[in-house]
Amino acid sequence: MHNYLRSIGFGNLRNKNEVNLLIKDIIEHPDKKIITEDDYGNVFAELSKEFGEYIGISVRGFYIRDNEFHMEYYYPYFLGSGVTTEEKVEVEKRFDRESYAGVCDEMRIGVTLIFYLQNVIEYLQEFRTKNGKRMPVNTTISALATDGKIILPVYKNENQIKSGEKYTNNRNHLMAAARDGDEEAMESLTLEDIDTYSMISRRIMTEDILSIVDTYFMPSGIESDQYNIMGEILDFYTIDNKRTKEKLYVLTLNSNHLIFDVCINQEDLLGEPVIGRRFKGVIWMQGRIHYQM
Repeated sequence: MHNYLRSIGFGNLRNKNEVNLLIKDIIEHPDKKIITEDDYGNVFAELSKEFGEYIGISVRGFYIRDNEFHMEYYYPYFLGSGVTTEEKVEVEKRFDRESYAGVCDEMRIGVTLIFYLQNVIEYLQEFRTKNGKRMPVNTTISALATDGKIILPVYKNENQIKSGEKYTNNRNHLMAAARDGDEEAMESLTLEDIDTYSMISRRIMTEDILSIVDTYFMPSGIESDQYNIMGEILDFYTIDNKRTKEKLYVLTLNSNHLIFDVCINQEDLLGEPVIGRRFKGVIWMQGRIHYQM
């Protein structure tokens, strides 16, 4: 059973038989079917069914012997909104199945951003286009969470906000320069990190860490597309799973100036979301690459 099924409202599935019946219904009555060929000429297909606004399950597999569909795997999805990043994205294939991950160097978070690619069929079609190939222009990132907490905000006055924005812009320029091999930028970033470590070491003696660290974004566990984050809530709303009637929260977050949507079951969120408060939890990152029209 997929760990993140509960994130889109299937928190009461009790056993594998119930999951199999759900997958069988998607295969027999999909809302959307997309077909292409894989690297070996096999007919690769994605069958999807929506269970609410922006949420659903996709089943991927191959057609064999007179259009008999053989499922390879399935995954729950959540479609985010807006444009999250315009950085160049490289796509890497998993070695064990026809599944792909997007990889990009996002300066704002300071780590390589890796996400589970949602529009695999579109990517494969564009990848195999010989003439008139469309170029990727931007990416929408979204995430699912199975556990989260609402944290109170950190108070900042106007001067602190302006100073923080100036520091972030300067650091982004240094990160970009360091990526291009600028040794002075590398040295400046190293000195900044040392100063930051010293400041945190002093303040943590008398303050709580959540009052010092406003937001963070860092890898979690051994899965490359899972992250431990804390971000400011910019907006939120609720949606319902049409089949199970379970209620979900969709939170628009700003984590290290990376803006994206997170979907979580109401039963799994501790606290009441309010604009300005913060969300803290582990997320599974997904994304869609958008191509030129």
